[in-house]
Amino acid sequence: MSFDADDEILQDFLVEASEILEQLSEELVDLEQQPDDADLLNSIFRGFHTVKGGAGFLSINPLVETCHRAEDVFNILRQGQRPVDAELMDAVLQALDVVNEMMASVRDGEEPAAADPELLRRLELLAVPAGEEPEAPTPAAEPEPVVETVPEPEAAAPASPEAAKGDQPLPGADEITEDEFEALLDQLHGEGKFNAQSAAEQSAAEPAAPTTPAAGDSDEITEDEFEALLDQLHGKGKHSSAAGADKAPSEAPAAAAAAPEPAAEPAPKAKPKPEPKPESSPEPAAKVEKPAAKPAAKSADKAAAKAPAAETTVRVDTQRLDDIMNMVGELVLVRNRLSTLKAAMADEELANAVGNLDVVTADLQLSVMKTRMQPVKKVFGRFPRVVRDLARNLKKEIDLEMHGEDTDLDKNLVEALADPLVHLVRNAVDHGIESPEEREAVGKPRKGKVILSAAQEGDHIMLSIEDDGKGMDPDVLRGIAVNKGVMDAEAAARLDDKECYNLIFAPGFSTKTEISDVSGRGVGMDVVKTRINQMNGSVEIDSEQGKGSKLTIKLPLTLAILPTLMVILGQQPFALPLASVVEIFNLDLSRTNTVDGQLTIRVRDRALPLFYLRKWLVSEITGEPDYSDGTGHVVVVNVGSAQVGLVVDFLVGQEEVVIKPLGALLQGLDGMAGATITGDGKIALILDVPGLMRSYANRY
Repeated sequence: MSFDADDEILQDFLVEASEILEQLSEELVDLEQQPDDADLLNSIFRGFHTVKGGAGFLSINPLVETCHRAEDVFNILRQGQRPVDAELMDAVLQALDVVNEMMASVRDGEEPAAADPELLRRLELLAVPAGEEPEAPTPAAEPEPVVETVPEPEAAAPASPEAAKGDQPLPGADEITEDEFEALLDQLHGEGKFNAQSAAEQSAAEPAAPTTPAAGDSDEITEDEFEALLDQLHGKGKHSSAAGADKAPSEAPAAAAAAPEPAAEPAPKAKPKPEPKPESSPEPAAKVEKPAAKPAAKSADKAAAKAPAAETTVRVDTQRLDDIMNMVGELVLVRNRLSTLKAAMADEELANAVGNLDVVTADLQLSVMKTRMQPVKKVFGRFPRVVRDLARNLKKEIDLEMHGEDTDLDKNLVEALADPLVHLVRNAVDHGIESPEEREAVGKPRKGKVILSAAQEGDHIMLSIEDDGKGMDPDVLRGIAVNKGVMDAEAAARLDDKECYNLIFAPGFSTKTEISDVSGRGVGMDVVKTRINQMNGSVEIDSEQGKGSKLTIKLPLTLAILPTLMVILGQQPFALPLASVVEIFNLDLSRTNTVDGQLTIRVRDRALPLFYLRKWLVSEITGEPDYSDGTGHVVVVNVGSAQVGLVVDFLVGQEEVVIKPLGALLQGLDGMAGATITGDGKIALILDVPGLMRSYANRY
């Protein structure tokens, strides 16, 4: 069986089910920490139930079977018949992984493979009360555990939410009027014996017969008698139990109100007469309804709360948003061009018009950017499960704290961040946090802590991964760098502590002596750094031995429109991503020196490598640069964990640009991230500073 990717119902199911499964992943990890949380248990049960229902409608039988087994397990947990333990959570989380794999197959248009029979068997064994034999039947076959006192199926219908409302009968149900109900009682007990006066007299004569539900059910009409009454009115088998349930609640208060107060006091020793009291005849239905009334009201409140949100949101294809963003980008370029013309023409009316256009364009740009924004929670949501599984694998005890989950970030960045952040979190758990025994030996709590946080600072997002583990030893890192051949002993000795910490981003560098399925191969951290640099971001690391480490990632809010610093080399404009710019100052040749063959410049008692960009990029066209007359400016930029100074001819200023890809002949050129159109109509190349430095290292 194959699935049509254009099927609207299928796509709606995939979107909704994916959201539910993301939530289930978080809730299952929370449940292990809060096993007695009834709301969590109910929410997880509903999640599996909803996915099962959608899959059943689309006839995705393997998905239905797996969700049904998981649903059975949580039905038992909701009833308190089995505790939540690690073995159970392992099985349920494995089932969730299988469901996600099945969803991926459906998304690809393929029929998902059946779940592992061993997994289904484990779930089946967990879906029985604790202590019972494995062969015992699973009591969780019913999706909703409603307490029922009526043995027959027809009489159980009043427990439904619709019946609990009383004054809202089911559409199309047969209702009986008050007169018809009295006529039925006349036929059973004789005319006139059902009225409230005779009931009161009979109650007064025999005080042992209670009239309130709390007094017991000894004087209640039996189910057989109630069925017989309805059969006489509608014909045998044609009555609707739902109609009886709808009528019963409205009759009960009237009968109770008609009875005098003394009759409400029960006498414990008295026995009722065989014939039932008419005023108490509706009580069985009323009793069945009471347990279901609160859940029905609660679910109705939840549905009412969710309804407005569903009506005020709409799903839009991301490609359409990308197209709109591209058009806004073109509008930004036109605005920049008009702003340049405004300054050149010095026309007041034109200046006012361009000023208004500038405001509207900025607002439109901000609004369109917000439509592409997603909370960082989309990425953070997977980490509780990652930390939980890895901690069990490594036999560690770890708490994960997450802050700033509502911080918004461009959708493309959210997707691109997923893999780097997973690696950083795994690295903190594996390398940073010690075993419980090691932590106790140094006076720390057995349980370690990993803190994941996000916050917006200006036009950037700051992400941090912090742990309270053992930290890093700079001397150990120096020794590893020498042994791995990353640098020689003399160069390693000149590194300060912060530079030593950044050695972990070097290719092939690893502090693990044993290779495992988690780490030790010396790959990963350099890839993380490369990916973050590709997003025009930067990463810094700080550590204190014995107290823990902290990695900080700085990223732009969006990749669609890039804030840059425009500079001139010769006659050609270039754009430097503003995120990598640290500071700018005038070139002073008296502060330059050559160290180990590398030109450097002193900046606040530090020696920064200095490079002439014009010599690299345009010297063939304009000739060798000459800054002996004191001209030139130094732009200090971040290159990974280090800083370098780039000498440029002139500074134009900050400008927002739209990145345009390079043509086929120039694509992949080292040091070039793309191109853009400047405000004066020229084409400017956007520099990729890390790529530029790699190109320089290869050439020189």
